[in-house]
Amino acid sequence: MAEPTFLVDINVGDLTKWLRAMGYDAVCLPHASDAELIGRALADGRVLLTRDAEIARRRVVSTGRVRALLLGPHDLMHRLRLVADEVGLDSVGRAFTICLECNQRLRDRPKESVREVVPAYVFRTQEAFKDCPACGRVYWQGTHWARMRRVMADLAPDRQGAPQ
Repeated sequence: MAEPTFLVDINVGDLTKWLRAMGYDAVCLPHASDAELIGRALADGRVLLTRDAEIARRRVVSTGRVRALLLGPHDLMHRLRLVADEVGLDSVGRAFTICLECNQRLRDRPKESVREVVPAYVFRTQEAFKDCPACGRVYWQGTHWARMRRVMADLAPDRQGAPQ
């Protein structure tokens, strides 16, 4: 089975970066109409994530040609857990392999090559770096990474039950 890819409606756009952080291809089209979202999801085979009940009622969705998850007005972590459970996402094993900004696969970067790009403290205290080949953003396992990792670990099926 192919790994899921996502099209995120702007009304749940905050899921985009978290799905990317978990290592999943996630695209958000902020100005797209419902018809454009459906067309893109159908053309690309993406799971459409939305709070828009009108989208869920469209024939292409109700017949299963487009897989769409209708998410409620819950907070971000609850919605993320719903998506992870429904689609069966690995919330930990693929983490931090996709650029949070432009959705491209990250690549390893030699430490010495980032000396002039990262803060001096980060260069002194970190050994592993990744960067995005498209936007050039550099990533390392700092405190923000550790906090995000804990959130993702809590999403793992063996750590939590079904959403409440």
